[in-house]
Amino acid sequence: MATFWGDGDYGVQQTLTDEMVREAERALGVTLPSALLDLLRIQNGGIVAADHDAFPTGRPTSWSEDHVPFDYLMGIGRGDGMNSMLDTPYLAEEWGMPAPLVLLSYEAHCWIGLDYRACGRDGEPSVTWFETDLGTELVLAGDFRSFVEGLTAGSTYGEGSAGDPVPA
Repeated sequence: MATFWGDGDYGVQQTLTDEMVREAERALGVTLPSALLDLLRIQNGGIVAADHDAFPTGRPTSWSEDHVPFDYLMGIGRGDGMNSMLDTPYLAEEWGMPAPLVLLSYEAHCWIGLDYRACGRDGEPSVTWFETDLGTELVLAGDFRSFVEGLTAGSTYGEGSAGDPVPA
């Protein structure tokens, strides 16, 4: 899916190798989905194309009435000043999120992550939205491939950002 990635090198880590994947899975204690690794082998993290930078929701969140943002996908690595999936253990503990989890993206105090609680560390994780300030979560897709296939253009939803009031 070469059209998945946007322009620019913000958040792009070094080229992903099999050794990096093995080290990441060992450090994170999970098996990463093949659909995720396929994308990261094209480009190891970075800005998502505008056609794929939002995911529709069936219920309102603090972000929006009908979608959540997905502007950026973390890669696997240790780039200067860039968050990486490898930062998940620290970030999950710091923000009080459940385990096992692998964080993929964030906006303000809202996170999208691979949630391994139901499937176990070697299963196919769901993709879940976590709002740490509110202590809420919302399953977005049953697996990463379905999540990517469900991504849409955020511009179709109009204006809105974290902290904007959501109609009741």
